[in-house]
Amino acid sequence: MLTTLKTTYTDTRAADLAWCLGKEPLPALAVLDLHLDGAAVQLRLLGASHQVILEEEGGICSETVACIAGSSTPLPLGVARRVGAWEYEFAARVETLSSCSFAGRAQELLALVAEHPQGLAGTFPGSPHAFTALLAQRHDGQISWRTWHAYPQEGRLVATRTRVGVRMAAPI
Repeated sequence: MLTTLKTTYTDTRAADLAWCLGKEPLPALAVLDLHLDGAAVQLRLLGASHQVILEEEGGICSETVACIAGSSTPLPLGVARRVGAWEYEFAARVETLSSCSFAGRAQELLALVAEHPQGLAGTFPGSPHAFTALLAQRHDGQISWRTWHAYPQEGRLVATRTRVGVRMAAPI
């Protein structure tokens, strides 16, 4: 699903993004509710980027990647944590692209997510290449999602990948 977000573009630098686990639902500009084999996944576009909320028998996992006022946790390159009964893994990377490459990559990503039944993308007013996009899936008992945050004024694209799976018991 592709939508135009009705807000000003608030997180205008890739370096302003922060990461947080366990935040309560924040006000969202667009939401996509998914049911993936018994798991409820909510993809949320914020004025300041994204939030994903996963609910399953094992509990709730909330991930926020956004400009978070007062946050002291910048966007990490990688995180592995136990969240309730789940193993949570997060990775991020920042790409710097030429303006021509950026425009092509933005169009490619928006088309991929807009046409995917488990995808949500929102463009910000002012630039067709300023967007946040999320794509979720379930595979082999794990829920995963990818996100992209575009900063055309910097030529930067922030990509994240998250995987949440049930912790396996140690063999006896």
